[in-house]
Amino acid sequence: MTDSRDVTAEDQARHAQKMARIKAARDRMMTTRTGEKGLVIVHTGPGKGKSSSGFGMIMRCIGHGMPCAVVQFIKGNWDTGERRLLETHFPDICQIHVMGEGFTWETQDKRRDIAAAEAAWRKAQELIREPRNRMVLLDEINIAFRYGYLDPVEVVGFLAAEKPEMTHVVLTGRNAPPELIEAADLVSEIAVLKHPFRQGVKAQPGVEF
Repeated sequence: MTDSRDVTAEDQARHAQKMARIKAARDRMMTTRTGEKGLVIVHTGPGKGKSSSGFGMIMRCIGHGMPCAVVQFIKGNWDTGERRLLETHFPDICQIHVMGEGFTWETQDKRRDIAAAEAAWRKAQELIREPRNRMVLLDEINIAFRYGYLDPVEVVGFLAAEKPEMTHVVLTGRNAPPELIEAADLVSEIAVLKHPFRQGVKAQPGVEF
């Protein structure tokens, strides 16, 4: 490992010149990024962390004093850490609505799954229309699209027509439909390189829920 005392004056001078060039380029770029708007944000892909990322953005909003809301489409009545946190400590600034009845392989009732997804979407529309909410997280809505419980074209159309100008909407879940990806302002695909479940490790509090 290189000791900081091994940095020569010549090394330091080259480093300072390089960082100065990077800073100048960055400053020029930032002068052209002055617009603000409410974004449609998609977290998708087979890797772990899509919902976690969405909830991280919700916590940022709370930290800035920005009212926000969460609608969970799939997970059902899991006793999750994020739900405990929001309901216990931040009910005045963040609503959380757990609308799903569990994963589709647990319910094994497509009519019930469709009805739950439609109810969740109605609640989501209500929350998105409310200008007070600066961010609305639609957790695992992409799963509802994947199984045909909701029409992505309808959802994209609603966001284009009725989302308030400064409201951010975050949609999570693997297999985001192409219509949503095309309409979104920001799309992140989370890959999987390793997962403990493949080594026989079950879902654990603080990591998965």
